[in-house]
Amino acid sequence: MKSKKEKFENREVEKVFAAYPTKMRARLLFLRNLIFEMAGEIDGVGKLEETLKWGSPSYLTTETKSGTTLRIDGLHSQKGKYAMCVHCQTTLVGPFKKIYGDQFTYDANRGVILDVNDDIPEDELRHFIFMALTYHLKKKKVTSPPPSLLASAGKPCPSPPAKSAG
Repeated sequence: MKSKKEKFENREVEKVFAAYPTKMRARLLFLRNLIFEMAGEIDGVGKLEETLKWGSPSYLTTETKSGTTLRIDGLHSQKGKYAMCVHCQTTLVGPFKKIYGDQFTYDANRGVILDVNDDIPEDELRHFIFMALTYHLKKKKVTSPPPSLLASAGKPCPSPPAKSAG
């Protein structure tokens, strides 16, 4: 588990991270840094905005509007569980689930649930992050996945799903 540490610009988000238990905080900080790392590797994503949505650390492609919001948080209703989620009206989780199947526990169409006692499936989560950060690029020319995703995942990386009308 290694990833470059991204400095907090939003003090409210930093306070949320500081309040997590140590092991949970380490896992969520890893995911946070992975999100920033992937955003920096993908052409067309731009700078991320880090904010709180529903009290959860959230990452938006405000500058380019290339993707859907990513949220990470501990699951208060499930001890030792945390999640990486996207907006519930996206069609992102379905294709991800088709590729990775029962390797993950899914929160319906919102995201993936992880356990603090398990290894972080970094390659697969890189794929999930890529899909989220490029979700709205279907109509535009989508850049290729970054080398870090292609070199490690070994699974096909589908294009972002078409945006449904209405």
